[in-house]
Amino acid sequence: MSFLSILATMFGLGEGIFSLPQAYKIFKRKSAKDISIITYSFLLTSVVVWFLYGLEISNRPILISNIFAMISLVLIIIGWFIYGKEQKSKK
Repeated sequence: MSFLSILATMFGLGEGIFSLPQAYKIFKRKSAKDISIITYSFLLTSVVVWFLYGLEISNRPILISNIFAMISLVLIIIGWFIYGKEQKSKK
């Protein structure tokens, strides 16, 4: 792997890591009232497209970083479905 591939993988993993505090906050507080499901849905769609592109060109850094990002974003979306709907029904 080239230096740029290593750097891209590290920053790509960071992309997934940076979403984890939001997922943690949702599950700890049991609330997703301030989460925009539209934003996170678009982010997940973007990550899935990048993952598919990585598959097509067999690029390991793209695959690794986007798998991790997908996991983080799916956790946030699951949290929204679990706790976001509860907040709306309590109003």
